[in-house]
Amino acid sequence: MSVNVNRSVSDQFYRYKMPRLIAKVEGKGNGIKTVIVNMVDVAKALNRPPTYPTKFFGCELGAQTQFDTKNDRYIVNGSHEANKLQDMLDGFIKKFVLCAECDNPETDLHVNPKKQTIGNSCKACGYRGMLDTRHKLCTFILKNPPESTDSGSASVKKDKEKKNRKKDKENGSGSGEAGNHDNIDAPEAVDRDDEDEDWAEETTEEAQRRRMEEISDHAKNLTLSEDLEKPLEERVNLFYNFVKQRKENKTIDGADKEILAEAERLDVKAMGPLILSELLFNENIRDQIKKYKRHFLRFCHNNKKAQKYLLGGFECVVKLHQVQLLPRVPIILKELYDADLLEEDVIFAWAEKVSKKYVSKELAKEIHAKAAPFVKWLKEAEEESEGSEEEEEEEDENVEVVYSPSARELKMETVKPEASEKEEDDIDIDAI
Repeated sequence: MSVNVNRSVSDQFYRYKMPRLIAKVEGKGNGIKTVIVNMVDVAKALNRPPTYPTKFFGCELGAQTQFDTKNDRYIVNGSHEANKLQDMLDGFIKKFVLCAECDNPETDLHVNPKKQTIGNSCKACGYRGMLDTRHKLCTFILKNPPESTDSGSASVKKDKEKKNRKKDKENGSGSGEAGNHDNIDAPEAVDRDDEDEDWAEETTEEAQRRRMEEISDHAKNLTLSEDLEKPLEERVNLFYNFVKQRKENKTIDGADKEILAEAERLDVKAMGPLILSELLFNENIRDQIKKYKRHFLRFCHNNKKAQKYLLGGFECVVKLHQVQLLPRVPIILKELYDADLLEEDVIFAWAEKVSKKYVSKELAKEIHAKAAPFVKWLKEAEEESEGSEEEEEEEDENVEVVYSPSARELKMETVKPEASEKEEDDIDIDAI
């Protein structure tokens, strides 16, 4: 059964089709693996080597891959369903197959291992651009570029013919009918077509600016991929220097999105609040929480791990300004809580265990002792809110919706709970 290459297109007459992935699970225990039976046919429909989508699955799943090109066996370690792999294949198609301009899959990859660039050209609309090389698959593609196709050799042949024609013009060959304007126009038209095909020959200011932007963007992408391969400590230091530079340049106030993007690029988002606390907080932490609330929210919102690192950063700031901040620990914690930077369960978990990860155990005990009143208040407030919710539910149970055909609106009436049969019997007995 075939499906559309671009599965977001629901047109049944869509001309670009590919076979549906067939996956077969083999082995048991640690040796279990998934063989993609028809990967060669799928890759042929996408005009990509079968190793590319297989490696893409490995990158996305964090699993090792194996290629047996002689027997056409492409394997991903682990047990994976065909539907799951099919959905992942859509991601590969979107990133490495479809044209960025027209979403047409008739594209070719142009890999330059020396310059570490991966270009993409569309046969349908003529788009030419550079791929974002941040994905791990790009490293594999640069090391294993696709084999040159007939179209590639044909373009080389065209270039040679073009040079020969220019030489003939310079030597005066074929100019016996030079006075005939029609005979001269024909080769010029062919030359123009060839020039249109080669984007590098465009010399307008707009084209030069566009090419410079692509080169600079690609240089950034190369740096991105190199940085991700560095150890965690080096990546944290890179992020620290990035934030520190924004602070020294006095551009930190409006750089919250930029800082988050850098943390995500270096894969240190969870640790972001720890670095930000060290650089943005001092003895005036209460005012700074309000000032940089947006910066911290980008990291801490619905991210409990980042909130734990924020508490660690808070302990470090208290250590640096112990005289001023230790007495105000409960007030500062409430400020962080009111700013939605900390959730109740994260605070409760932190309060239960004294850790010497960021400060000495003695200071950590002092901080927890000072925080105890706030934690107690928070628990009581939570219990009160739960009790009020239960009372509201009980009141709702005694409310009944009454419908009257003559009434224009629904009416709410409070209904007293009926006495049970046992109570009625007791009343009867008392009456007797």
